[in-house]
Amino acid sequence: MKVIQEKLPASQIGLEIEIDGSSSQKTYDKVVQELARSTNIPGFRKGKVPHHILLQRIGLGRIKAAALEEIVQKSLEDAIKEESIDSIGNLKLLSNFSELIGQYKPGEPLTFSASVDVAPEVELGDYHSMKVKAEEIVADPSQVDDFLAERQQEQATLVPVEDRPAQMGDVATIDFKGRFATAVGEEGELIPGAEAQDFEVEVAKGKLIEGLIEGLVGMRIEETKEVAVTFPEDYAQEDLAGKAAVFTIVLKELKEKELPELDDDLAEEVSEFETMVELRQSLTEKFSQTAARETKNNIHEAIIAQLRQCCSVQLPETMIEKEVENLLTRSAIMMQNYGLDIQKMFNADTIPVMRERSRQDAIENLQKSLFLKKIARQESITVEPEKVGARIKKVTQQLSESKQEYKSEQLRKMVEDELLEESTLDWLQEKTKVELVPVGSLSSSETEEKPPETDAVDASALIEG
Repeated sequence: MKVIQEKLPASQIGLEIEIDGSSSQKTYDKVVQELARSTNIPGFRKGKVPHHILLQRIGLGRIKAAALEEIVQKSLEDAIKEESIDSIGNLKLLSNFSELIGQYKPGEPLTFSASVDVAPEVELGDYHSMKVKAEEIVADPSQVDDFLAERQQEQATLVPVEDRPAQMGDVATIDFKGRFATAVGEEGELIPGAEAQDFEVEVAKGKLIEGLIEGLVGMRIEETKEVAVTFPEDYAQEDLAGKAAVFTIVLKELKEKELPELDDDLAEEVSEFETMVELRQSLTEKFSQTAARETKNNIHEAIIAQLRQCCSVQLPETMIEKEVENLLTRSAIMMQNYGLDIQKMFNADTIPVMRERSRQDAIENLQKSLFLKKIARQESITVEPEKVGARIKKVTQQLSESKQEYKSEQLRKMVEDELLEESTLDWLQEKTKVELVPVGSLSSSETEEKPPETDAVDASALIEG
């Protein structure tokens, strides 16, 4: 067997393989014997069918095709082994198979072309003197106040109100009934499911479709009111989207929230700290650490983007397809953990679309991984076993809590790869000139006028009652 290699695009190796006459005859004879043993022809025992009878029944073309399939498969495997080719799959016959059948004559040499994907070669640019800009995330002191205000709301006591009308922030108990809007003086058709009794709702923007909450404001207990609304165009129930309706609302009870003081008692109630001073200090440190971590992530993302500019790699289709599969698998697991029905979300119609949408993410993931691994090897960057063990312990606990199955060997490799990437990015950050800029400075150009944000819709409460 003679093999000539040729470097092809997309990390492929082209192979021109010549099979000697002896091998082509031997494979043909072997296939004929196997067919004679397995073919059932009346009047002949299996394995005793004469060659000329076999040719008549099966046909020379089919026999040659079967022999060629075996020749191509075995020759490719032997060529990869003999030539020490670092194959990662996707063995492909480049010669036209139908033409090969016509050219194939047992006992004579045969030449065909094929290709195979190989591990890609990474070409590194000048990564020692990179300059990047990254957005700096600064902790906002108001985050602490906002957090404590939310805890106040959670710990609030509801106090009945009788001497004033409803206002924003109250909690109301109402009966409501919705009808489709009609001409003045006519009663519209009831909207299926748009009816409830003793329904408790916070009088706050976004809790119901726009108009209903605003209609509640100013109502008094036992008052009945009709409120005209229009369902949002993006409403979850499509047959109601954009439709005009009139809701009859009866305010039955009204309560206001009495907030607890921001004192040590509240700190003990909502945290492990005994004083509000300690809680505030802990929250300040927490938000500062989060901001620093997000800033570091921004720097690393900027470094990765710069690596894509100065480094290059030709990704074989085999690797891209495998990474796409990994992304879809992770998405399915995440959706399943959220309680979603993945059988409905992953089907013959959606999977091809999801594959196409995931392709660019797969390419970017592979580029990042290959660039960082090559730099790590070149700079002798390693990860301490203690860090690997600690991360494995943490991830194992998380997987156990979510009842996810995993293989120890795969988990270890995943953790080692992640830590190596993190260490390499930290090393690159030290070598890179980083300019921190305010948030929003590096955002892609946005339209000056943004579409107005629609209020959140509590569809299940309104329609299902």
